[in-house]
Amino acid sequence: MTALVLDRQGWLQPHGLVTHTPSPNFDRRPGGVAPTLLVIHNISLPPGEFGGTEIPDFFQNKLNYESHPWLARLRGVTVSAHFLVRRDGAILQFVSCDDRAWHAGVSRFNGRERCNDFSIGIELEGTDTEPYTDDQYETLSGLTHALRARHTLNAVRGHEHIAPQRKTDPGPSFQWRRYARESQWLLRELPPTA
Repeated sequence: MTALVLDRQGWLQPHGLVTHTPSPNFDRRPGGVAPTLLVIHNISLPPGEFGGTEIPDFFQNKLNYESHPWLARLRGVTVSAHFLVRRDGAILQFVSCDDRAWHAGVSRFNGRERCNDFSIGIELEGTDTEPYTDDQYETLSGLTHALRARHTLNAVRGHEHIAPQRKTDPGPSFQWRRYARESQWLLRELPPTA
């Protein structure tokens, strides 16, 4: 895989390997707050279906709620993430890493509330129970290296770890030890149960 790098505006390059799909669902980080936490999520829309336009449409507030009965429950919800890694390893970026994407919601890490303030969110196209693909792990590793080259990320957690009463992703299908090995995380930087 060609080396990925963040540009001075917080957008991943080279552009040919990353699709920039800006979302309106972001705001500025609080003054002086830099990202120190990486949060791994999963998403599929409709649940268990892969490859459609629903995820980017959802993050851009363009979702056709009538296209599937399940999607109607998302009406009025405004969320985003910094990145989406598709099943084939393709990367979409929705928000600059310098800004706050709306990915974590009500959350807490090491006594700090509002994890969006100090985190970068990566969505993996998937479910809690279906294995993630080799392409996704390879892309996630390259993306993680690019993020850590620019930001002092000293911990990685799943959404399930920072919002345990609300969320279950990336779920038991995510191989934390494999990801740690391929992305060079130390064990102390991983979730305690990894």
